[in-house]
Amino acid sequence: MALFERPPLETLAPAKDRWTPLFLEHGRLEVDDSSVMWIGSDGLLCRLPVATVSALILGPGTTVTHAAIKACAESNTIVCWTGADCLRFYAFGLSPNHSNDMPRLHAEAWADKRRRTQIARAMFKMRFPDGEVEGKSVKELRGMEGLRVRTFYAQLGLQHGVTWKGRNYDRNNWDTADDINRALSTANSSLYALCAAVCCSLGYLPSLGFVHDSGTLPFIYDVADLYKHLTSIPAAFLAVRQDPKDDGELVRKLFKQRVEEERIFQRMPKDLAALLQTAEAMPVQAGARPASAL
Repeated sequence: MALFERPPLETLAPAKDRWTPLFLEHGRLEVDDSSVMWIGSDGLLCRLPVATVSALILGPGTTVTHAAIKACAESNTIVCWTGADCLRFYAFGLSPNHSNDMPRLHAEAWADKRRRTQIARAMFKMRFPDGEVEGKSVKELRGMEGLRVRTFYAQLGLQHGVTWKGRNYDRNNWDTADDINRALSTANSSLYALCAAVCCSLGYLPSLGFVHDSGTLPFIYDVADLYKHLTSIPAAFLAVRQDPKDDGELVRKLFKQRVEEERIFQRMPKDLAALLQTAEAMPVQAGARPASAL
């Protein structure tokens, strides 16, 4: 097969079967000998199986060739750009999906105000099964969420012996944040990149959120919130307990472990399909339409 020939749809791994994202910094991503190659600033050479990776997360000091991006796009592999230590999530490259069914179904659900509220309630219920959501507005759900999340932070602080004074940090003056807030931001940025990779590869629309409604990635924040209590938040508290001065490497490692233990890649496509009442999203033959309860 020629390097840039689109692979057959049935050969592309669906999001649920792909590996966790690869974080790369200080090096060059290019194509060499019909494969994507990572050339690190330390001389490390590594061929990347981009067709089986959920996302490539590029940190500072990385350059990438047009050929490498094209190879990733044709493998339906998202490329994300983040700041130092993955503390800021800047952008992602939208890969071509194989049909427009899922974005159309997503847009239809979002455009119906009644369904939009129902999906927001279902998202809250997924996180807090004992919560009473019937008749609650999205604004009321946000208030209920804030109270429960603050309680969860406090409980983890006591459990791990980490001083918790609240979620507080200044993006323009990062050094003023305490250890746990820096760890949380690092882990959450990784989670946002992961969710962006899965959502975009499945065809969902990052800009159309059901609970969040501002910024450019409200749906990504909606989805990330479904899994923070399982992944990024416990990873951050555990990292600070083990090494309060962690530079980000430990918390990313612990976050990756949590993602694998909780089988997030296997769960997310099914969870999203259940929330939006669609068939489980995956690459489909051109023209095929997933079953829908709409």
